[in-house]
Amino acid sequence: MAQLGFYYDMTVCTSCKVCQIACNDKNNLEVGTLFRKVYNFEGGTFPKPWAYNLSIACNHCAEPKCTKNCPTGALYKREKDGIVMFDEEKCIGCKLCTWSCPYGAPKYIESKGKSGKCNFCVDIIDAGGQPACVEACQMRALEFGEIEELRKKHGNIADIKGLPDSGMTHPSLTMKPNKEALK
Repeated sequence: MAQLGFYYDMTVCTSCKVCQIACNDKNNLEVGTLFRKVYNFEGGTFPKPWAYNLSIACNHCAEPKCTKNCPTGALYKREKDGIVMFDEEKCIGCKLCTWSCPYGAPKYIESKGKSGKCNFCVDIIDAGGQPACVEACQMRALEFGEIEELRKKHGNIADIKGLPDSGMTHPSLTMKPNKEALK
């Protein structure tokens, strides 16, 4: 199986945050901890204001900084599909992953004294389903699958305003951006 990734269509996202809520529910996250977050950007001036939304989680990068900087191997790429996995038993709570990821995907969970992150809902996808965020999106702004297939279908844009340069980690992400989001 090839590298799995996300497609996000920001032209249809309404910022309802159902993807964010579904992720929190699926992962039983405490208030304030988000493995998927919806950001809102706005600008311009009258009579031409603009706004766009960005829903983002772990991008399961081809070259993840979090795995390279984890001193215990708690973060690693799953060989069969490239999902960046997290082994809570190996985590020592040093927070290097949270500082290393340019996308801010790993989160430190105070109550556990350890980090955690999106694992692409591996239990659901291994059973043939879709990640909770994708399944919950009412506007179908999120899609998942083999990243090369998603890129063939939707294009290869991963660089927008508000995100770091994709050359840093080669995220498994492609998007349909609003024109205001293009760099």
